[in-house]
Amino acid sequence: MKKILLLLLLVVSTYAIAQPSLVGKTRTDKELTKKIEAAMRGFEGVVGVYVRHLKTGRVVEIKADTVFPTASMVKIPILCGLFDKIHQGKISYQQTLTYRDSLHYDDGIVGSLRDSAQIPLSYVIMLMTTLSDNTGSLWLQAMAGGGATINQWLDKNGFTYTRVNSRTPGREAARTRYGWGQTTACEMAELMVMIRQGRAISPDISDRMYRYLGRQFWDGESLSQIPSDVKVASKNGTVSQAKSEVVLVHAPHGDYVLCVTTKNQKDERWVRTNAGYELLRTISATVWKHFEPQSTWQPPQGYDKWW
Repeated sequence: MKKILLLLLLVVSTYAIAQPSLVGKTRTDKELTKKIEAAMRGFEGVVGVYVRHLKTGRVVEIKADTVFPTASMVKIPILCGLFDKIHQGKISYQQTLTYRDSLHYDDGIVGSLRDSAQIPLSYVIMLMTTLSDNTGSLWLQAMAGGGATINQWLDKNGFTYTRVNSRTPGREAARTRYGWGQTTACEMAELMVMIRQGRAISPDISDRMYRYLGRQFWDGESLSQIPSDVKVASKNGTVSQAKSEVVLVHAPHGDYVLCVTTKNQKDERWVRTNAGYELLRTISATVWKHFEPQSTWQPPQGYDKWW
């Protein structure tokens, strides 16, 4: 009997690690689900939403296991892949890198460096996570061992659908369909929670990655609907037909994580009033007000002119 119980515990433990959506006891927040569904009404495109209040276990899942393009949210898996190499001692966090023109992808900060310029690895990581620098991100993806190695880390840690597609052999069809990377709202949110809780690679590395994710320059969407004195960690992503953002909020009544993803958007305008951007702001405001009903905070008048 003891052997059977031990076997059952091993099976349950293995399954729980392999399935990031199994996060302990949860219950659907029906009221918040209705509010978010109302906010989504009329949106011309496909939307995935996942919300979890970490303290109470209240969740919202709307197409939360449907695969969407990551756009620049893929830089969170790249961050994990890179720090896994650092943890293994194959890369030194303190090292200085030499930029080469062959690395150029676009004219962001890293792509604007002159050939042979020296730059600390930590600066490139900061530019990837804070400014979403694409040349720097592809450089770090290669340093992490490439998309295949990052995908192995994701698979080992139980993320079934989240993958790097770009510059990854065998994933050409997925890249055509989803772009640089793919994920679900649930998996991207739970990856952020894993980092927040110190379970990604090691506690000290999780802490370092989380500090990077707490320095987001692109704060005009979900973050603009959260008081500026509230700690947040986030990463967003945007391409013409998809807008996405994952945010972990240290709210007064308990941390919550929110991920909103879109695809097949009819509105492809690169303006602040793009329907996807508007949806990100509306859902973020809805979730904040739901979990913090006594908060009277509102975005200050004129805040929208800065984006």
